[in-house]
Amino acid sequence: MNGGPVGGTRLTLDLWHPDCWAIEATRETGGGILAHAVYGSPAGDSAAPATVNGLFTAFGDSAAEVDRLLDHVRASDRAGRLSELQRRFGRAPNAPGKDVREFFLEYDPADMACPVLLEHGFLHSAPVRIEDGREEWQVVFAGDRSRVEDALGGVREECGAEVDVTAVGSVGAGGGDERERRLDTLTPTQRDVFERAREAGYYEWPRETTTRDLADDVGVAKSTLLEHLRTAESKLLDPEE
Repeated sequence: MNGGPVGGTRLTLDLWHPDCWAIEATRETGGGILAHAVYGSPAGDSAAPATVNGLFTAFGDSAAEVDRLLDHVRASDRAGRLSELQRRFGRAPNAPGKDVREFFLEYDPADMACPVLLEHGFLHSAPVRIEDGREEWQVVFAGDRSRVEDALGGVREECGAEVDVTAVGSVGAGGGDERERRLDTLTPTQRDVFERAREAGYYEWPRETTTRDLADDVGVAKSTLLEHLRTAESKLLDPEE
């Protein structure tokens, strides 16, 4: 077997699915949750569903906000025992919020999207950020990019989930050329609009198409098309912003 680097697609997913204690808690209260590692926890009763222990970070703008968030988690019938770790005063490195606390929580993994994402080839590459009743997943899809949409369709069907791709990029041994790296900073919509404009001669001199014709072709208002184009152009000219 070849042990060299494998190419893939890096995506940022905006995700919602039902019956999730973290989504429910952040929707009903302020603050947010970062999901880190998951550890196996054998069920004491063989008839009961298997559970796992997860390591999480709760964050918010105040101690009271985090208290309300954790109280909501404790009260959830989808969450088991919650154990707070030593409290961090002030903002921890690389953690959002002014008040940050780590905790372990026992829960049923069937209530989370991670197993289904893994089953369909998505490997998460950063802590999952959960705020306002939505989850942000940074994932890598190791298969061919053309299979991403079908795999996401499987996730949507099995989880009853809403999943939107907010950013897409490439990973691999060579990292791609500079043009591809810059294009990969665009969202799928921005890239589609930019490529259509380029192919239609929008960037030729003199222009071979108009913004009105482009907007009609894409099926959006002219103002929406211009917003997508300006954002794409800004990212391509200065991708570090």
